[in-house]
Amino acid sequence: MNGERFAQITGWGMCVPERVLTNADLAKVMDTTDEWITSRTGIRERRVVSDAKESTVTLAIRAGREALLTAALPPVELDLVIVATATPEYIFPSTACLVQDALGAVNAGAYDLSAGCSGFIYALSAAADAVRSGSADHVLVIGAETLSRITDWTDRNTCVLFGDGAGALIVSVRHERCGILASVLGSDGSGGELLILPAGGSHAPASHETVSAGEHFIKMNGREVFRFATTVMPRAAESVVRKAGWHLDDLKLIIPHQANTRIIESAVKRLSLPPERFFINLERYGNTSSASIPIALCEAIDEGRISSGDKLALVGFGAGLTWAAVAIEWGVPLPARPQPWYRRVFAHVFFFLAGLRSTARRSARRLYHVVAGPVGRPGLSGRIRKAADRLQAWLRR
Repeated sequence: MNGERFAQITGWGMCVPERVLTNADLAKVMDTTDEWITSRTGIRERRVVSDAKESTVTLAIRAGREALLTAALPPVELDLVIVATATPEYIFPSTACLVQDALGAVNAGAYDLSAGCSGFIYALSAAADAVRSGSADHVLVIGAETLSRITDWTDRNTCVLFGDGAGALIVSVRHERCGILASVLGSDGSGGELLILPAGGSHAPASHETVSAGEHFIKMNGREVFRFATTVMPRAAESVVRKAGWHLDDLKLIIPHQANTRIIESAVKRLSLPPERFFINLERYGNTSSASIPIALCEAIDEGRISSGDKLALVGFGAGLTWAAVAIEWGVPLPARPQPWYRRVFAHVFFFLAGLRSTARRSARRLYHVVAGPVGRPGLSGRIRKAADRLQAWLRR
């Protein structure tokens, strides 16, 4: 198809752990109360992973599957997978590569993006640019976190804030004017130490000393982060609305990063908009960092808060320090038509087969190295390796 390309959100999905950790639960193990936490943050409970079987990648995969089902998009049609996270499965390989493999997105590139709580909007902006430029037709964008794994549960100033979860969107090409129409990204690295995970990187590799000092947990200067957020969030919202050619009054809904109700209330006051135009689900999930905005968007859709033609703004801020916003004109008729049962069954069969494919490929690699041996080995194993290498080269053509 010819003509201008626009980047529309065509699928969405979320996943949160089943385990609920309430303020009352925290009050049993530390010097705090439900009233103290709620009055200062607006949070009443949060979801946290329960064991080693749950992690950033498992949450991301489940959210990604739901987004693909909503969009009725086969994974093989994905061109790119981007995972925004501050808690990746590993330093490398990227969490996005593991998600790509698990979903069976065999034609997709994949990478992680780290921009703290702003990461999802950074990733959404990158996805929109890829679609508009023609380098991709369908991009899966996921924000996924297991912040409970890097939280100091003896520090009541931080541990009461954070939760785990994942949210995902499919960004697809459309030729009518709709979708992600503008984005604003910003950063101020001079404030990097205000919200930081001090150890585990090249500056302070893991050691007995860093572990003993608790430097693998989140450290935050809450007062300074609050001051930064209350200034930058309304400014980013105003900037992206202006860039889209709209006025603030045109917005049907603003979905802010779910960090603290006081920060959101400050933004409401500074933007002079009715509170009902802001979507808040903080009390149920806490701050899930890069996952907070896509989770909130999914719930806003489920609650009927968004209709075709509505103008939305998504606004975030976080470690870095970073801030970001996108302006979206919704183009998908809602409520979205539920997928027929047979399509969902077929999709789950495909996901199961994708897992078998991944297992088979790993097993084949191990068998290849056991039978063929190292490069240059003489005799039968050497000839087997050469023959196998020639066959693989031929198949890649």
